[in-house]
Amino acid sequence: MQGYIQIYTGNGKGKTTAALGLTLRAVGAGKKVFFAQFVKGQRYSEVKAIEQYLPNVQIKQYGLDCFIQKNPTQADIDAAREGLQEVKEVIVSGEYNVVVLDEANIAVYYGLFSAQELIDVITQKPTETEIIITGRYAAPELIEVADLVTEMKEIKHYYTKGVEARKGIEH
Repeated sequence: MQGYIQIYTGNGKGKTTAALGLTLRAVGAGKKVFFAQFVKGQRYSEVKAIEQYLPNVQIKQYGLDCFIQKNPTQADIDAAREGLQEVKEVIVSGEYNVVVLDEANIAVYYGLFSAQELIDVITQKPTETEIIITGRYAAPELIEVADLVTEMKEIKHYYTKGVEARKGIEH
């Protein structure tokens, strides 16, 4: 089966959730998934669920304990670059049918690695491997390389009224 490169981007909620839904669908079809989370290091509920219930999914985080607020630190850059190198090895190995690069667009946006460096990695994929990239601010060069691009657009969100991320829903 032909694998494609998909991007979920935009300022609306649901990019990681879409990638998780695709992950669940792939596992249900007997496929193996590698789920890499860039710029995330906290134990989000999806990490716990994957580890507990989805043995065909390997999840790994390449971020610190907090999300980048303004300027990335050298530690942020090092974690992301280490992740990109490991993801390259995972992709080239062909061991996984689906490889998710959650928040890779944000990693590019913050300059943790370049769009071209990411393109160099994802274009080495075996023909049958599906690549999913999430995060706001997808670079035009990545959009050009992708086979499918979906933009999540925020119309209305309760966080504008001060509602913080809720466990099991946003966190």
